[in-house]
Amino acid sequence: MLAWLGATAGLPTFWISRMANYTGPVSDHFDGTRFFDPDGAEPKGVGEVLRWRFTHKPAKWPERAPSHVDTPPPRVDGGSVRLSYVGHVSWLIQSASVNILVDPVWSDRASPFSFAGPKRVSAPGIAFDTLPPIDVVLVSHGHYDHLDLATLSKLAAKHAPRVITPLGNDLTMASHDEAIRAEAFDWHDRVELGSGLAVTLVPTRHWTARGVFDRNKALWASFVLETPAGKIYVVCDSGYGEGKHFRRVRDAHGPLRLALLPIGAYEPRWFMKDQHMNPSDAVKALEDCGAEQALAHHHATFQLTDEAIDAPLKALHAALDHANIPRERFAALQPGQVMEI
Repeated sequence: MLAWLGATAGLPTFWISRMANYTGPVSDHFDGTRFFDPDGAEPKGVGEVLRWRFTHKPAKWPERAPSHVDTPPPRVDGGSVRLSYVGHVSWLIQSASVNILVDPVWSDRASPFSFAGPKRVSAPGIAFDTLPPIDVVLVSHGHYDHLDLATLSKLAAKHAPRVITPLGNDLTMASHDEAIRAEAFDWHDRVELGSGLAVTLVPTRHWTARGVFDRNKALWASFVLETPAGKIYVVCDSGYGEGKHFRRVRDAHGPLRLALLPIGAYEPRWFMKDQHMNPSDAVKALEDCGAEQALAHHHATFQLTDEAIDAPLKALHAALDHANIPRERFAALQPGQVMEI
């Protein structure tokens, strides 16, 4: 996401590129220098970024938002999956005695700085010290609200997990901390995780950067996670576009048992629509991918854009009602709440 924008004012050092240069063969989504989505949209230019930053009127968020506290079990065996919502885009997924974290962010700010940038308003749903042994981490892309180097270093020191990430993000991790066991993969690569679990990286309508001059020097992705209870489609950030990405995942990887879909950080639409779905888009994405059920995320944790803290949930309910989809098919958990399938 654009969490890095909140820290730009008055901080000239931020304008220096922070993402290492990936080198690899040219492909249908890599031109030899930068990655691109053939069915996506170019990220907004600096002029449009500044236009938003100087004209936006963000809703006022509370200092703190409610959250629950989950103490997960050490392992989950058998054919079930336990999903605990940590907050924003962070999830703990436990199945087949394997513990997986998605885009783990335990930092107080989604920013390169400890003193500026979007600040967490809801506490993580799991205290870091009560995490079970972490075997695998999935990191979708390089934006600061997804790739949190401080958290990855803490995980490396305590758990030494494998970190599965799209091409180029491993360079950013390694340059920060060589103990982070990052493994980089391309779109459509399938990675065995052990105990019958596997994950496939799939295209998503987004982009990435750590600074202003390093746009798309690394790849971004969504994930299809194979579990004993069925496939889970993990969409960390995505615009909707024409829905092609979601229908292609349905055709290539369906049927899907569950989809984790973002519903927040979407206003103003002129600026955000190409990279972030609003709740109405997320409902269309659920219908396109054909998942039996969905869980919402990317809301009520960091104020990244202009909408009110409760706007995504209200808009999600309205969109579900309009589409005649039962609200329980697309649930929004608070941090610390758990779902089992």
